[in-house]
Amino acid sequence: MVMNPNALGLDLQPGAVRVRPSFWYANEPAQPQTWAQLQRARQATGMHPVLLSDGPGRTPAWDRDLSPEVSSDPDDHDAETVLAELWEFVRSDEDAYGEGRYGDRPGLAPARPFETDPDTAAARVAATLLDPALSPHFPAPRAGLVPAARSADIPYALGWTGPSNHAETDALCAVLRSWEDRFGIRVVGLSFDCLELSVAAPPRTLPDALAVAAEHHAFCPDNVWQGSGTLDAYAKELVGGDRWSFWWD
Repeated sequence: MVMNPNALGLDLQPGAVRVRPSFWYANEPAQPQTWAQLQRARQATGMHPVLLSDGPGRTPAWDRDLSPEVSSDPDDHDAETVLAELWEFVRSDEDAYGEGRYGDRPGLAPARPFETDPDTAAARVAATLLDPALSPHFPAPRAGLVPAARSADIPYALGWTGPSNHAETDALCAVLRSWEDRFGIRVVGLSFDCLELSVAAPPRTLPDALAVAAEHHAFCPDNVWQGSGTLDAYAKELVGGDRWSFWWD
């Protein structure tokens, strides 16, 4: 059973433990100091911090749209295999590949040395998610603490269904684990259909960014199809960026 961090004397907002899925959820929207408090709570509880938003114009989603009973396990999946299978699904849209650059499936982008501590990068991205001017699609997020084995497993532990029209969450969490190892990502924010990641080792050159962009396109094709328009244009947006945002229609 998940412990209630409020009972440990931690400096957290009032909140309660949900039973299925099991996680702690604040009663009120997060404040500027909330993420630092959640980081300290992680050290005391072993649970991982995340900001949870219902998304614009939606009724509260966290009791209604979580389905932990339908998830398998990220351990059952290999990140490269998952991306290869998803790539075959999306490659029919040739306009996304920028001069046919990725007509054939690329391998995994190489790991990069972390430029900053992943938790420091997560704090920076959390601050942007708490600023309505910088994240209008992520209104009034609340603090959450999730009993996951690692940050990449947060969506799986919650039974999050945001990408269900494209891929199963457990398979995508295998990719998130790989990104955590290679690029120092942290799962910082979740809404009904959006995923927000911080990045400690973003690509610094366009060739590196193109390799990462190919993985992103397989992972979440709407970022290109309904966003940048081409993989080349999307890759340019990734160079040096410490925040990766995904949205599934």
